[in-house]
Amino acid sequence: MCYHFIIPIPKTSFFLLLLSIMLFFKPAAFSQEASDVFLVDAKKNILGFKVFSSSIEKITDSKRYDNQPKFINDSQLVFSSEDDTGNVEAILYTWEKDQFTNMTRTPNKSEFSPDLTSCGQYISTVTVEEDSSQRIWLYPINFGEPELLYDDIQPVGYYGWHGETAALFVIGEPNRLVFPYGREDIHTIAQNTGRSIQKRPGTDEVIFLDKNNNIVVDGKTTFELKAFHTQTREITSLGLALGGSEDFCWVDKNNLLMARGKELYLRRVNKGIEWEKVGTFTIPGYGNISRLSISPDTKKIAIVLERLD
Repeated sequence: MCYHFIIPIPKTSFFLLLLSIMLFFKPAAFSQEASDVFLVDAKKNILGFKVFSSSIEKITDSKRYDNQPKFINDSQLVFSSEDDTGNVEAILYTWEKDQFTNMTRTPNKSEFSPDLTSCGQYISTVTVEEDSSQRIWLYPINFGEPELLYDDIQPVGYYGWHGETAALFVIGEPNRLVFPYGREDIHTIAQNTGRSIQKRPGTDEVIFLDKNNNIVVDGKTTFELKAFHTQTREITSLGLALGGSEDFCWVDKNNLLMARGKELYLRRVNKGIEWEKVGTFTIPGYGNISRLSISPDTKKIAIVLERLD
């Protein structure tokens, strides 16, 4: 087993279906607006990083919530998808085959923020349970019985993996970002942080937005990017995030992507504070970019666009 203080809990068998039924509770942490997932080609080499906006391809098409994509390898991603009853499941998409597979089928639960664990054996999610609890569950990729992780930490709104440990956004007054070193050592990193929690490649750092001190830049609210060093438990600054934006992902150790409106921006964290526009996506019937993710080989970017109809 890859993880600490996991609690196995029996559950009905999984099936390879795309949709399931009934949702009793919805998570307060998520805004379920109609949206679709798109794929875009990209290229990284010694000359820099380029996004091919004209290559954009829609991979979902419904008037419901298809969102929170995350690449699990160079040919597959997982995302959360809402059916016509309001239930949300974790879906695996293989783009070379244009194939969708349900990783969960849970009539009385909903799964958000799917990701692959470091051992490659589970799809993790924030699961909204029958009693409205929000905790991290692990769903085996072989469709075995699911397992509950960090059973005593909730309600979880978002999370980000750092090796075998998940940094957790715990909903409350105020919200807290915590790092569970062990059952008796749940370290609070910061309060009032952003929803995006990402490991910085090649480092021991967990990156997040500090929303305690608003800064207005060019008329847009801007927050500071902070790095939590898991070995020393120190926090350092990476400068300002993109104004008017919250979600981000790493191209590599030094290049960070964020989106604002219909545009995608890149910042070279090790060279300065300027954000460079690298892509614009004007698609009829769609509005702003709400989420983004990049494949490990940096050849594909998944973006989520809000539906206007």
